[in-house]
Amino acid sequence: MTPHPLPVFFQGLNFDNSFTRSLPRDPEPNNFIRQVRGACYSSVLPSAVESPVLAAVSREGADLIDLDKVAITSKEFTQIFSGNRVLPGMDPFAMCYGGHQFGSWAGQLGDGRAINLGEVINRAGQRWMIQLKGAGPTPYSRRADGRAVLRSSVREFLCSEAMFHLGVPTTRALSLVLTGQAVERDMFYDGHPKQEPGAVVTRLSPSFTRFGNFEILASRGESDLLRQFMDYTIEIDFPHLTPKDYDAWFREICHSTMNMVLHWMRVGFVHGVMNTDNMSVLGLTIDYGPYGWLENYDPDWTPNTTDAQTRRYAFKHQPGIAVWNLIRLAQAIALVMADPAPLEEALSDHSASFTKKWQKMMAEKLGLQYDPHTDPAMITALTDLLKSVETDYTLFFRNLARFDPDKKSDKDQLPGFWRSSLYLPDRADKHYLEQVFAWLKIYGQRLKKEKIPPKIRQKKMNQVNPKYVLRNYLAQTAIDRAEQGDFSRVKKLLDILRHPYDEQDKNEKFAEKRPEWARHRPGCSMLSCSS
Repeated sequence: MTPHPLPVFFQGLNFDNSFTRSLPRDPEPNNFIRQVRGACYSSVLPSAVESPVLAAVSREGADLIDLDKVAITSKEFTQIFSGNRVLPGMDPFAMCYGGHQFGSWAGQLGDGRAINLGEVINRAGQRWMIQLKGAGPTPYSRRADGRAVLRSSVREFLCSEAMFHLGVPTTRALSLVLTGQAVERDMFYDGHPKQEPGAVVTRLSPSFTRFGNFEILASRGESDLLRQFMDYTIEIDFPHLTPKDYDAWFREICHSTMNMVLHWMRVGFVHGVMNTDNMSVLGLTIDYGPYGWLENYDPDWTPNTTDAQTRRYAFKHQPGIAVWNLIRLAQAIALVMADPAPLEEALSDHSASFTKKWQKMMAEKLGLQYDPHTDPAMITALTDLLKSVETDYTLFFRNLARFDPDKKSDKDQLPGFWRSSLYLPDRADKHYLEQVFAWLKIYGQRLKKEKIPPKIRQKKMNQVNPKYVLRNYLAQTAIDRAEQGDFSRVKKLLDILRHPYDEQDKNEKFAEKRPEWARHRPGCSMLSCSS
């Protein structure tokens, strides 16, 4: 594919491809499946598609790389971000990395369906890697075709942007393009594949470097290349650190990773496949596959059908898995460090401090300044209540802001704000009611102790407890319509999720609990990794 002249709309794209300029390239120019050694990436071009159609664009994503409205509505935009057109300055490549998948070393993995077009420096001096997901095979595709289906692409596009507006560290999405080509997938891995519409998502991130980039080099004993990659990563992605200060670098990765997971827990997000190849060294949520949102509070819930037996990546396990993954990264980079003790110290510090940070975060969701003497027991009592009768995680905390500790309640009936959060209110028996009012009494006393005016408390709570999240059934309804050629729901959700903490009078139905029809429907309850 010969680079096309740069269209006038895109002449502001300033490519500075430090990754391919600084790190060793796979010497094999041909695109076939292979083990790649002694290199960090392979050059590969996107595969052209038949009839690309632009389905949706994130205007905020476009702003990140200085593309205006004229550019994103042009025919050239669709051609470029479907993979049909390579611009001057781009240097397309696929990264080589490995990873631990579901607790076991999987060896070489790499960008099997992702192709990086290049790095852009925007007018603000920020670096953004542009990546196409679903743009065709690479040397790392193993037995796959390098394509992506529409259903998974819709989910990735919407969730990337939804998470950003929720304040969760994340990679970003620029566009969603329908390829016009069918892709065969076995959604349930049950021997019944079918043809599905294909799509390409354009993703943006300062870097797509993962824990697995370092693991693969360590596993092969390529210590010189490992050190080179570490030095490059510190120079480009952590320029505020002293060069070669691996201790400080690893400590920052620990901090950003655990901070990311803390945000997941705050908003009820479950990643579903926290393999080390899906962990960003920048502490960004990456690779939106079989993710899901807690609807009823069930800390043992995982959205991933592959994880249904062990529940390794269930909601409650995410902090522990993050630490486990950090240990794997520490083991990899220790290969080139004279003294691994600082790595162990950083792991210990961040693992030990997470529980306190989680409790402080939960106190903020309750509108409180954290009190270590009283709040841990109160938080535990609350989560036990939420679990005992199906309670919508998002709605409960949003509704709790309306609680008035001075208002007398009928002890034989749940307060309206609590009852409206339940999926099965008929199961709220007398014993449950007693527990609820006992908890509300303690909570009310805490609120009075802090003497925060109700309106100020409600405002604070509504800034950390979203009203709108990408509920599993909402994503599925958008997919259902998109597969029929109607992208209006994708665009509607993108617009609503731009303001997840705001009251949106005309969009109240999008904040409602999961409907009963979605309880067990595929795509609304659990998903596979198939995409």
